[in-house]
Amino acid sequence: MHGHLRISSPWSQLAIFLGLFGAAFFIYSLIIVVVVQANGYQALAISTLDWKDPKVVSMFKVLQALSSIVIFLLPALIFAFIVFRGKYARFLGFQKAEKQNMYVLGVLVMLLALPFVFWLGELNRHVQLPQWMKMLESDAATQMEAFLKINKPIDVVINVVIIALFPAICEELCFRSVLQRIMINICRNPVTGIIVTGFLFSALHFQFEGFLPRMFLGIVLGTLYWYSGSIWTSILAHFINNAVQVIIVSYAPRYVNENPAFPVLLALASGLAVAAILYFYRKQSTITYSKVYDTHALNEHNQFIA
Repeated sequence: MHGHLRISSPWSQLAIFLGLFGAAFFIYSLIIVVVVQANGYQALAISTLDWKDPKVVSMFKVLQALSSIVIFLLPALIFAFIVFRGKYARFLGFQKAEKQNMYVLGVLVMLLALPFVFWLGELNRHVQLPQWMKMLESDAATQMEAFLKINKPIDVVINVVIIALFPAICEELCFRSVLQRIMINICRNPVTGIIVTGFLFSALHFQFEGFLPRMFLGIVLGTLYWYSGSIWTSILAHFINNAVQVIIVSYAPRYVNENPAFPVLLALASGLAVAAILYFYRKQSTITYSKVYDTHALNEHNQFIA
């Protein structure tokens, strides 16, 4: 496989990825300034904007969509172009899953995970955060509440596209297709690499009250991708998770600031169900670390992962 990589060292790949991610973040910051000022607002006074103003909400919906593309999608695409020689789509994981039932299992595991995810979210809310983190969370909650306010049915569709579809595609390519590939190679162990990537996936969202549930979901998504060999499984699962939550909050806005209540036993049963499905998922897979990384041959097992 190394013969098809322009840069084979995982540490060098990580440096390239972090450089691209940092550059993308900087470029997006400039885009915010340009868009905000072009609409007649002061870029340094974003926190004082009136989130009840439809013009403000529309502007930030556009910026939200751009954030997925600029911060997550572009670094992944550029990384593939820099590092790999071959079919870039395959390198990024765009191929069929090993088993057809892996798509259905991915959706099922996300739906069954919801009680456990909400319970983790409630647990996370009891963690004492510094004041500056609380302010960030408060601002994010205010923005999200304004985003998800619906006046007509088409608003729900738009919200699902911006908050569920775009992130599902762009974030999976960034974190699973690229970063997880690198971290598994560095750790020399799929499980460790998936957990580390899940941690970074949550941390780089800079929303700390949702750190634990997001890390858990990142680990689940990483497991789906690794053992299926197809980025489509994690994209579909990511989309389902986000879309369900967007729809719930659209019609029950109070859940922007609180998690739906579930009995602890139901939450734990949810977590056990997820573990059982992922165990079955893993047993079906033929993908192993040695098959992916410890070979120079380019084949259906390693073209999209190594």
